[in-house]
Amino acid sequence: MSALTASDILVNPDENTLRHARAWNARMRESAPGGFALDTSHQPHITTLQRYVRTAELDDVHAAIGDTLATTDTSALSYRAVAIKHADWGVPGQGLAGILLEPSEPVLDFQAGLLAAVTPFTEPGGTAAAFVTDPGEDISQSTLDWVEHYVPAQIGPGKYTAHVTVGFARLDDLKTIEAEPDVFDVHPDAVAVYRLGNSGAARKLLTSWTIPS
Repeated sequence: MSALTASDILVNPDENTLRHARAWNARMRESAPGGFALDTSHQPHITTLQRYVRTAELDDVHAAIGDTLATTDTSALSYRAVAIKHADWGVPGQGLAGILLEPSEPVLDFQAGLLAAVTPFTEPGGTAAAFVTDPGEDISQSTLDWVEHYVPAQIGPGKYTAHVTVGFARLDDLKTIEAEPDVFDVHPDAVAVYRLGNSGAARKLLTSWTIPS
């Protein structure tokens, strides 16, 4: 098997969305102090596509993404934040929460274009070695499986769950948190590729493209 990199092709959201994400992350850390903080190695982001790609072909992957962007009307990419929701991520008594987004139709078209562009460079079977880890850190099985099965589980209408991850919280606190409305428009500032860490964290920037305002 080739050396693989767990890659996240993502959208960096506008500053207003970042403010919302950081505020929610602070709430999550009040509930679960051991959870991660949003910082330079845990960037708030909107995943568009995750794949295990052959490390030796990363330059080709980035070129293919750039070609896709060149034929995309990036001004049409938009989202609507509609709620806070969580998923079970294998941490007993806690859930991994995110700002749930409704993507525009052009976002789904962009995802389809990216999938077609990078598929020739992908390979299944990624291990913890594909991720960024801190000393002594293990990559959770939930994280490994999420990247492995992102296609087809998160591809296209009715499947793609666009979101901004904001951290872990206790399940009892999440009942209260998820009842609080948080609705606003979200716009992209850039498209980037990151090497993933645990729980879908954007840990290491590999390359990026600014979206004209």
